[in-house]
Amino acid sequence: MLTRPVAARAGFSRSDATRLAIAAAILIAGLAAILGADILPQQPLQVAVGDLAPRDILAPRAIDFESDVRTADAQAAARQAVEPQYDYTTENAIAIAAEQQFAFERRVLQIDTTFSAKLSDATRTTLLETAIADLSSAARKTLVGLDAAGWAVVRTEAARVLDATERTELRDSEVADTRSRLSGRMAGGLDEAERMLAAELISPLLVPNSSFSEELTAQARDRAAEAVTPVRVSILQGQVIVRNGEQISPTQFEVIDKLGLGQAAPDVTSFAGWLLLAVLVVGMLLGWIWRFRPGLWHRNNVLILVGLLLVGATLALKITAGRPTLPFFLPTAAIAMLVAVLLDASIATVLMAFVAVIGGAVNGSSLEITTYIFLGGLAGIVAIRRGDRLQVFLQAAVASFLVSALVVSVFSLLGARDLRGVLELWFASAASAAGSGVAAVGSFAVLGSVFGILTVFQLLELANPSQPLLRRLLVETPGTYHHSLMVGNLAERAAEAIGADALVTRVAAYYHDIGKLANPLAFIENQAGGENIHDQLDPEVSAGIVKQHVVDGIDLAYKAHLPKALIAYIPQHHGTAIMSYFHARAKDLAGPGVAVEERKFRHSGPKPQTREAALIMLADGVEASVRSLASRDEAAIRAMVSRIIDERTTDGQFDECDLTLRDLERIREAFVGQLLGMYHTRIAYPQNTVVELESRRAAAGRVGGGGGSAS
Repeated sequence: MLTRPVAARAGFSRSDATRLAIAAAILIAGLAAILGADILPQQPLQVAVGDLAPRDILAPRAIDFESDVRTADAQAAARQAVEPQYDYTTENAIAIAAEQQFAFERRVLQIDTTFSAKLSDATRTTLLETAIADLSSAARKTLVGLDAAGWAVVRTEAARVLDATERTELRDSEVADTRSRLSGRMAGGLDEAERMLAAELISPLLVPNSSFSEELTAQARDRAAEAVTPVRVSILQGQVIVRNGEQISPTQFEVIDKLGLGQAAPDVTSFAGWLLLAVLVVGMLLGWIWRFRPGLWHRNNVLILVGLLLVGATLALKITAGRPTLPFFLPTAAIAMLVAVLLDASIATVLMAFVAVIGGAVNGSSLEITTYIFLGGLAGIVAIRRGDRLQVFLQAAVASFLVSALVVSVFSLLGARDLRGVLELWFASAASAAGSGVAAVGSFAVLGSVFGILTVFQLLELANPSQPLLRRLLVETPGTYHHSLMVGNLAERAAEAIGADALVTRVAAYYHDIGKLANPLAFIENQAGGENIHDQLDPEVSAGIVKQHVVDGIDLAYKAHLPKALIAYIPQHHGTAIMSYFHARAKDLAGPGVAVEERKFRHSGPKPQTREAALIMLADGVEASVRSLASRDEAAIRAMVSRIIDERTTDGQFDECDLTLRDLERIREAFVGQLLGMYHTRIAYPQNTVVELESRRAAAGRVGGGGGSAS
């Protein structure tokens, strides 16, 4: 790097601190007031649970909280879902089963004795009819009809079913139902009558091994309630909490209470959050401009424009926040397009990033809104380029729409938005992009004029030869006019070579010498071969006359209402360079050993602050010097261009602009190429030679005739 801007080299000065403090205070106050507008004290809402809502009650801001009411309802539902708990244990069931098996053995002992003894049929029948008193007549009839083998099968199956039933959980509420189904559980090849007999034998012996426990049930319900995750409620800004005339439920009243609508005190916590966000956004934005765009940092009009756009976007986003689709209609991409055209794409990108952050914050921390605003604006920045034609604005609007629609589609696929919702947001994206294009086209020229920022359309208009000042240059100072055109051509080609703004460079070159209109004959290009007035003047006086054309140029430019950004090139195109011709004459006239004050022969400056101003300085010196060459071949032109560049560099004229050694080499080659094209050698046509000889002969005759008469 050959040079670097003064602002970047000097560091953060006291004036920078003052500038930052004033700009930050104004912007932070504006943003905080807009963002925190809904947390100021308002008339409290006097309602209670069960009251009818006096109006539609809307959420003034987004809120997310743990709902005690809904959590309690969820816990109650969890308790209700717990089934009654019983005191069943495997050990207790085994013990009861053993006990009931013993009881079964006692119950059938008389029958076993009857079948095991050698009794007559009549005696056995008599004993069996009185063996178990609670048997039904059908069961007793079946028992009497059994033989010893049949009884053994019935007895075994009854014992098995009794043991199996008592070993598994048998709740006290299920005993009756289990008894009714005992016959169906009998196996062993028994017929229906035998199954019924076996069931009646064990039915009285069935006892529950599991009883309802209030303590266990309460414990289980407590555990279920504790396992419930606290219910969180998210309310969007502008969401309807209660409709007009609707009875207020406990859950709705809780939301009203959490929002503080029943209190007159401001929400200090929310305001602190918004204030901190404003501080972060403003601090980072201004810090970025100071660090990476020092030229813009020192221009009040730029800071005011950026601040107004940021505050205006925040206000629009705040007004539309919380609505389902309204924020998507905002033409936020217009900000990106305007700043890219008026300033540059980098600051436009940074500004859009902060606008997107604010947009997401006021819409309930919506990542979709943040992405939508930023990427839609970035698409406009990429497509807008210079903004020198209406077609470019149309292309930028189309690019913004396509990217915005894709963002909506991505979040719709990731979320739960239906097709209708997607179509609505596609329409909103189209409306936003179209509005952005129209707003950018309709306002960028006006904003450029109001804030003194050069626009492409202004430059193209100022480059028109019919402009009053250019017409005056052509008529009153034709030499200066031709010189300005040549300087413009040279500087424009060099600007293209190093990536500077070629249009600004060319137009500024057209107007850099308008001060010569005040005294045309003081400059050799307008003397048309006549007497040079400086031959009769003191060198110091001549230097003062030449320096005066800068002051006169600034005055003329202000009277003609030229943009201030263009006027700045008039003093910078000479910088603080020395007028070497008059300085050398002064030293010759002063004689050996006499000091000549160099300051009197230097221009007042300032030195070039931009690459464009440096190009005009070099082109101005190169064009005048090359025009004075007797031979304009490539060697002579290259030597002269190199000398001018080296002189300006050695003199420190580029200390305050961002030129590199590589830039200077490219400028050198661009100048040489352009000058060779301007002064290329032509074929010597015969008729041209005849005309030249005749003109010389006529001139010699006039000289000779004059001499004879004098004598």
